[in-house]
Amino acid sequence: MSIGRKWREYVAALSATLITAAAGTTVGWTSPTLPILRGKDSPIVTSADQGSWITSIMILCSAASPIPASYLADRIGRKKTLLLASVPYIIGWILVMLAGNVPTIYASRLISGLGYGIAYTTAPMYLGEIASDEVRGAMATLITVMSKLGILSQYCIGPYVSMLGLASFNIAIPILFVVTFSTMPESPYYYIKSGQKDEAEASLKKLRGKKYAREELESMVNLVSENMKEKSRWKDLIAVGGNKRGLIILMGIYFTQQFCGSTAIISYAQEIFSAAEGGLGEKESCILFGTVQLLTSAISSQLVDRLGRKPLLLISSCGVGLANVIIGAYFYMKHLDSEYIVSIKFIPIVVIPIFIFSYTIGLATVPFAITSEIFPTNIKSKATCVIQIFVALFTFAVTKLYQVVADNLGHYVAFWGFSALSIAGVIFILVLLPETKGQSFAAIQDKLYKNKKVVYEKDEDQMARVKITL
Repeated sequence: MSIGRKWREYVAALSATLITAAAGTTVGWTSPTLPILRGKDSPIVTSADQGSWITSIMILCSAASPIPASYLADRIGRKKTLLLASVPYIIGWILVMLAGNVPTIYASRLISGLGYGIAYTTAPMYLGEIASDEVRGAMATLITVMSKLGILSQYCIGPYVSMLGLASFNIAIPILFVVTFSTMPESPYYYIKSGQKDEAEASLKKLRGKKYAREELESMVNLVSENMKEKSRWKDLIAVGGNKRGLIILMGIYFTQQFCGSTAIISYAQEIFSAAEGGLGEKESCILFGTVQLLTSAISSQLVDRLGRKPLLLISSCGVGLANVIIGAYFYMKHLDSEYIVSIKFIPIVVIPIFIFSYTIGLATVPFAITSEIFPTNIKSKATCVIQIFVALFTFAVTKLYQVVADNLGHYVAFWGFSALSIAGVIFILVLLPETKGQSFAAIQDKLYKNKKVVYEKDEDQMARVKITL
């Protein structure tokens, strides 16, 4: 089946990822809003420390919702759980509209964080399970494409409207998500896991069309049957060798994703461009910055199933590492008040988009593709839950500490630190990450579980799980 005939899958995926567009608005919102809150004519007087908490507290709170989200995803389904993610976003934006003090904004960000955790725990599961093998990577990267669209909307609209106007725009996105996604099919894997084979077949027909391959349904049933022979336990994430390896791989990738400095640059973009004092104005620079993000994530969605996951991640990590070195050097010369700083003011406007291109082509997009495909059905929700909690903690650490380091030690120290961690990520990916491009779930698990405790053997063209007792 050609890519053009997969439009049903893409419609479902685009509708589902409207919730990550909503997540993008909550991340990008701080960039145009913090300068207003910290300005002379601020409607709500906000200190630098309060500003850093407004930025980071949402991500910290997002660590609280993956566990209930993973439970709900297995009990009521991926679709209903994703729909629930819209509620915290709607409440959060209502609080922003009513805000008259910093604590109310804190409350808004805390509640929005719950939605963020639910969305990023459940969306990779849903997209990975509705997609055909040939386009699973591209489908999963839509999580990032839509998130970047949400961020760009804040850069384009935020500087030119009031806080009330921006919140009014933002609340419309989760509402649109509910309206459209309510009509989309549930994951066929969830139905099979729940013993509802007829519903799974109906779902597959909606996703593939009436000429769907019945062999695909039988393959799903066989794989889920093998995966579900053993009940999943939390300790299996580290007790089973393949699960542990998958967890380590994803932890390393997401650590690199966050500690390359991406979230800090996105959240503090307008302040960073203002501090750089070069090239375009900070508002215009942010719009350019967001546009590069969106376009590059769209390019990545087309490359991930052609070039593969590993090459894109290596290119991405090398690119952000080099960009961080150059940006750090610029801020160091500015710190020294070098006479050459006037002649190199163009560096931020040139190098930060290069950073964003490098980051978005791999680190921003590919991890979601790998998350959606690397774990068996019986452990997938628990694994995604644990990963999302750690991602939230990583992101909180970066967004909170960036402002502290930049204010007390200088921007250059922060960027050089990001560079060192990016290069460490290159080594990690090169050594440990297997390629999963175009492979079925069974083939990926076959590769991942070749260890001393669990292997997959082919038995009459099906994947059978075999435990080896040591």
